[in-house]
Amino acid sequence: MAESWNPTVRWSRPEHEREGTDLLVFLHGYGANEHDLFPLSQYLPQRYTVASVRAPMAMEFGGVVQGYTWFPLAQDMGSDPALVHQATVDLQSWVAAQRSQFRSVSLLGFSMGMVMATSLLRMEPTAYDRIVGLSGFVINIDPDSPAIRYPVDDALRSLFHDDEVAVARPKVFWGRDPQDPIIPVEQVDYARSWLSDHVELTAEQYSGVGHGIHPNEIQDVARFLEQSPHAAE
Repeated sequence: MAESWNPTVRWSRPEHEREGTDLLVFLHGYGANEHDLFPLSQYLPQRYTVASVRAPMAMEFGGVVQGYTWFPLAQDMGSDPALVHQATVDLQSWVAAQRSQFRSVSLLGFSMGMVMATSLLRMEPTAYDRIVGLSGFVINIDPDSPAIRYPVDDALRSLFHDDEVAVARPKVFWGRDPQDPIIPVEQVDYARSWLSDHVELTAEQYSGVGHGIHPNEIQDVARFLEQSPHAAE
């Protein structure tokens, strides 16, 4: 059940120092853990309390846990929207339980973590101050898209409020290497189309890092987060 999920989280502040700060939730990529993105926190505005959340599904090889994933991923990078949605529901429940002690909530997701961040946004279009997606994509639920890979019924589609996102136009930063060897072209194309149609987008490209994060990218993310109206409060 979503309400019983108690993830492993690495925090940048002890609990008694979090009240009234701005929460920034780190969502790692496939096969990583809560430690993977955490070093980035030192380069971002210090008014944020960072919560780096471990994905719920352990990936075992030879009986040894090698990392974690938010949802199953096919070899062609395809992912079932129903499983993405269930993972999002669980994460949404955890975020909701934290929200009351913070001034605002923002999300930063890398690769698969960007899927989680944008899916949270699609479920609650006005709940997040800023969204950062790095080297990732957006789950495709468009029945008319030639790139869609899994059937999506109307009940599932109704849980993602894309029309409301388009009205709210939340602020989203999307950074990537145009030569990223991991994210398929059709997923990049869908992400570009969806983001352009639904959010106030800041899109930047960083050559030479592949499926990674460029130092200049972190500087740009820091500036993007600092532009929040809460920065002056």
